[in-house]
Amino acid sequence: MTAPITAPTAARLAGHALVEALLAQGIDTAFGVPGESFLAVLDGFHEHRNRIRFIACRQEGGAAFMAEAQGKLTGRPGICFVTRGPGAANASIGLHTAFQDSTPMVLFIGQVTSDQRDREAFQEIDYRHMFGPGTLGMAKWVGEVADADRLPEYVARAFHTALQGRPGPVVLVLPEDMLTQMTAAPVLPRVQVAQAWPAPGALRDIRRLLMQAQRPFVIAGGSGWDAASCQALQRFAEGWNLPVGCAFRRQDLFDNRHPNYAGDVGIAINPALAQRIAAADLILCVGARLGEMTTGGYSLLAAPQAKQKLIHIHAGAEELGRVYAADLLVQSAMACAAKALESLAPPVNVPWAAATAQASADYQANLVAPLIDPLDMAVVVKTVQRLAPRNAVFTNGAGNFAGWLHRYCQYPSLAEHGRTQLAPTSGAMGYGVPAAVAAALLYPDRTVINFAGDGDFLMTGQELATATGHKAKKLIVILVDNGTYGTIRMHQEREYPGRVSGSDLFSPDFAALAAAYGWRSAVIAITADFEPAFAAALASGQPTLLHLKLAADVSNTRSTLTAVRATALARRT
Repeated sequence: MTAPITAPTAARLAGHALVEALLAQGIDTAFGVPGESFLAVLDGFHEHRNRIRFIACRQEGGAAFMAEAQGKLTGRPGICFVTRGPGAANASIGLHTAFQDSTPMVLFIGQVTSDQRDREAFQEIDYRHMFGPGTLGMAKWVGEVADADRLPEYVARAFHTALQGRPGPVVLVLPEDMLTQMTAAPVLPRVQVAQAWPAPGALRDIRRLLMQAQRPFVIAGGSGWDAASCQALQRFAEGWNLPVGCAFRRQDLFDNRHPNYAGDVGIAINPALAQRIAAADLILCVGARLGEMTTGGYSLLAAPQAKQKLIHIHAGAEELGRVYAADLLVQSAMACAAKALESLAPPVNVPWAAATAQASADYQANLVAPLIDPLDMAVVVKTVQRLAPRNAVFTNGAGNFAGWLHRYCQYPSLAEHGRTQLAPTSGAMGYGVPAAVAAALLYPDRTVINFAGDGDFLMTGQELATATGHKAKKLIVILVDNGTYGTIRMHQEREYPGRVSGSDLFSPDFAALAAAYGWRSAVIAITADFEPAFAAALASGQPTLLHLKLAADVSNTRSTLTAVRATALARRT
């Protein structure tokens, strides 16, 4: 942890004061694309270059994705700097991802000088309107710093806002002339989050509802989890012998090999798990928003009032009751909620013990599938898991290819190794490569593995240059190339059979492209060739791209059509 900075005795540039404020918050890495609107901040990074680094990325969308991944990995706000206008517009995808994923993040945007405001000056935008804070906006708060002496105050408030309640992104706008002002304002201490505990009465009600249940099910999700809270959740599940599922793209909150684990509750959900949730008489949701992907389009749990009894625990008061009229609403931080649940004394015997064992058996059965030639993605994922270190970080963007990873990868609990899954619940394409680069730079001793589709990869693939330029090493991209936007193609084939339009892709020679960035590469067309290529990538300790050639129809045969069947099943139930 970075030592606190003492109050300065002399004035310095506001841009330098901003970097000092970040240091006081424990930040040692920031991502961004340089711009003339915040040159004073870049000079501040140079001034403190031995204590904090600025990672210059190749496009603001990639930089914002990296900052979002930083927020997921560290639990503290990820930091991104972009310039005004086009820079802010490009960064908006990462901001939106952070909002929907409840990830703490601060996006700093350079602004035109104060004497040019409201004239539609070069690249000028009103960011309060652009990112409009609110429950359906892109940011929890948008602030603009007019006075250099108040800059540390604004930074501290940004961190508080990003971390408090339901975590999320904050935007701070920095007029260019403000950053060049001199200020003697001291930086403020490291922000500590105030955490809400469940009320004693609510805990009694949770226990009462559990004691009355015959078929309960736990869904864990959302953000704000740490090692201690995940351990407490596991002990709670063990004490009550409860089946536990993880919400969409939150699979590392509970050990996937634990006998109480029932699978992931998201896209391509196991049909047996969908049936189990639909038939439950009590859902205990801890941390998840219960959004569209986790609820199967609000059908596994009918909105606004589910047929199952529902206990909803969430850190954000504004989220509770927003969609579901639950039987019990509990506002609590995850660190507090999990410890409180662990304290509930379980009965000697529970009537759902056999159901919990069957839920685990159903999950294990869903890991088994017949071989598909010539290149089997289930075998690919299982091979990666078998050979990679247990603390490897897996990342992905959006597309049908991700279904293979979600189904066959068995994540450890973050209590064991920290976050091992970085994936956008917002469904943002292009997330996986920048997230992998960020993870490799933040944790150079850990192996980072990105699964990407051909369409997904080319949205942010230029960030391979960022990895090379900043000497990331243990980084592997597994690029699944089926020559199509697979998810869109799947929906087209279902809604307009035989009328494919706009979803076919032309792609470059990905192996040659990787080599141009200074990466190792290999092309793989059959299953037998994957294991030696992946083993060589691990042994090399160098960034490697493995280009997997897949037929267009293969990605629609097993992983993604399962989602269609499961959703239809849930809607009929």
